[in-house]
Amino acid sequence: MTYGRVPASIHQPRRRSKMLKKVLPAAVAASLFAGAASVQAMEISGNVALTSDYRFRGISQSDESIAIQGGFDLGFENGIYVGTWGSSVDFDTNGDGFDGSLELDYYAGWAGEVADNIGIDVGILYYDYPGDDDAEGDYLEFYGSVSLWDVSLGVAYSDDYYGETGEFFYYSADYSLGLTDNLSLDLHAGYNDLDEEGFLSDGATSYTDYSAALTLSWLAVDWSLAWVGTDLDEDEVFGTDWADDTVVFTVSKSM
Repeated sequence: MTYGRVPASIHQPRRRSKMLKKVLPAAVAASLFAGAASVQAMEISGNVALTSDYRFRGISQSDESIAIQGGFDLGFENGIYVGTWGSSVDFDTNGDGFDGSLELDYYAGWAGEVADNIGIDVGILYYDYPGDDDAEGDYLEFYGSVSLWDVSLGVAYSDDYYGETGEFFYYSADYSLGLTDNLSLDLHAGYNDLDEEGFLSDGATSYTDYSAALTLSWLAVDWSLAWVGTDLDEDEVFGTDWADDTVVFTVSKSM
């Protein structure tokens, strides 16, 4: 789940970091599995979705076209979870190497309630783009969030972001309001803080994204209509309108 892409130059000192990115997710997952092995209760869940435009942190990942998505999760009684999620993508980079059609995410973490109506979720997530041609799109991200009743505050960090563009911080706030038993209003705002130029164009190193969505659970399926956008203009997203305000329709099913 990333945004507008251009390849950055390959920096020799980062080779060790790249190796860690590939080894660390597997090591963490193995450790979490080992810790959860003694827990008898385990829940397996899955999800599938079809969306009119795959937007991640405000920017289209599917060239403003339809994307199909899905994933699986293992959740343990002690709060540990591991999972994977995938989506079709289309970055339309015209031979720059970021031309894969698939994103695969692998993650592991812990989530639980620490007090009445107060929850914590912390974990590690690895973004993999197996179809990229000689491009360093894969990256590792650490995340954490605190939920207070219907409000959630989160932060994510990568030491070397997509396209080898250095450190990245993401700060987010979310609010979910139940309108009826099966209808909710979900509000989101996020701030993207980039260490280097190159991930965005025209010298941009930060931006804000936002969304407002109505989600209806009906016929055992979730139907979502969202308004999604950013404060970026076309010059900052390589001449595309991937970051323009838009309406996104999604139908999803959890199993």
